Amino acid sequence: MSPLGARLKDMIAKSGPISMARYMALCLGDPEHGYYTTREPIGAAGDFVTAPEVSQMFGELIGLWCAVTWRQLGAPTAINLVELGPGRGTLMKDALRAIQAEPDFSTALTLHLVETGTRLRAAQERNLSGASPSWHNDLTTLPPGPLIMVANEFFDALPVHQYEMGKDGWRERQVTYSDGAFCGQLAEMPCALMRPGVHGDVFEQAPARSNYMTGIAARLATEGGAALIIDYGHAESANGDSLQAVRAHKAESIFAAPGLADLTSHVDFAALREAAAGVQAHGPVTQGNFLQSLGIEARAATLQRGATPQQTQDISTALRRLLDSQQMGQLFKVMAFNPLGNAPPAGFERAHAA
Repeated sequence: MSPLGARLKDMIAKSGPISMARYMALCLGDPEHGYYTTREPIGAAGDFVTAPEVSQMFGELIGLWCAVTWRQLGAPTAINLVELGPGRGTLMKDALRAIQAEPDFSTALTLHLVETGTRLRAAQERNLSGASPSWHNDLTTLPPGPLIMVANEFFDALPVHQYEMGKDGWRERQVTYSDGAFCGQLAEMPCALMRPGVHGDVFEQAPARSNYMTGIAARLATEGGAALIIDYGHAESANGDSLQAVRAHKAESIFAAPGLADLTSHVDFAALREAAAGVQAHGPVTQGNFLQSLGIEARAATLQRGATPQQTQDISTALRRLLDSQQMGQLFKVMAFNPLGNAPPAGFERAHAA
């Protein structure tokens, strides 16, 4: 049993079953044994690969998006560039390289990274030392002033509650320990969730995501700026069990190894929109459409000029992975937020719902 598993077993024995959200929060964020606090999970040697690790083109285009957005904001002489959950710092490293094409923006920005994982902070420091970043545990310690915020695969790792429809209504799914293993069970009493569903349906609700989005919106409304959110999920709220565990690039049971596997679920973009009071929401659009609108195919062609045959093939493979509807292009969505009355950000001028 994993170290965290042993602690969870004792906790449940003393206090009873815990919610799926509590289980997910402890598995990922426990200060001593949590997944993100104890390891560097991203990349071929880790458990999963994100879009910035697929190709430099992804981060470069996000950097150019930030530069265009800065211009749309009136080119302020001081602005906070913020990334939520920066992984190993790969996206921001590529973004900052692209931002050098806009020297005034490079001079104006200060870099802020919202990250709680000690191992990941160390990786970010290695990759971004030249940019002199500041680290934060959450939004509350960000300095005042306008900001441009990027969150790629951040919201999917925030905890979700799960509810299952039975004969007498919705009941919350809980985690318990029985017969030598962690497993799920339903709460004894139905809850007050008002939502249509048939027997066996599952619905996921993520107050942690909504609270984070409310905080981002409040910051944009008072200080100005824009936020770009990229994640996998659905454009409208829907029933379904999307909670999953991944370790060493393979799916496994969410109960198999608490603290040793990544736990994520699909993001409900409609819920993020509802939580963003007082600002404009743009999209979501599919990642494929968004990257194409920013010119990723032209960037790929530029990189392929003068490349070796193998490099040319690798660029084509990466482009297909980012854009193809059967890979990352359709499942991943992109949504932007900015203050009321501001022009739509780049990539959303003629946005249609994903």
